[in-house]
Amino acid sequence: MTRLTPQELKKRRKKKARLKKKLTCRFCPEGPKKSPRPVYIDYKDLKTLRTLIDRNARILPRRRTGTSAKWHRAVRLAVIRARFIALLPYIPEE
Repeated sequence: MTRLTPQELKKRRKKKARLKKKLTCRFCPEGPKKSPRPVYIDYKDLKTLRTLIDRNARILPRRRTGTSAKWHRAVRLAVIRARFIALLPYIPEE
């Protein structure tokens, strides 16, 4: 196997970064500046909330889901409420 020079490594990393798709927030299609007030996500909407938590029942970070900061705080609150009334698990089911 050939060893890559630092310049070749840098080129490959840049190319990989360009190919990566830019994530957008699914809750604010018009942009983060025009989101409705108050920002609210329904805690009873389990279909949406399950897409925002992983197999270990942890909330996925913003960089993985593409959610904006404003909406991520609302997601966190909705997940906490759903867990409190036992709609979502605190720990993964085995």
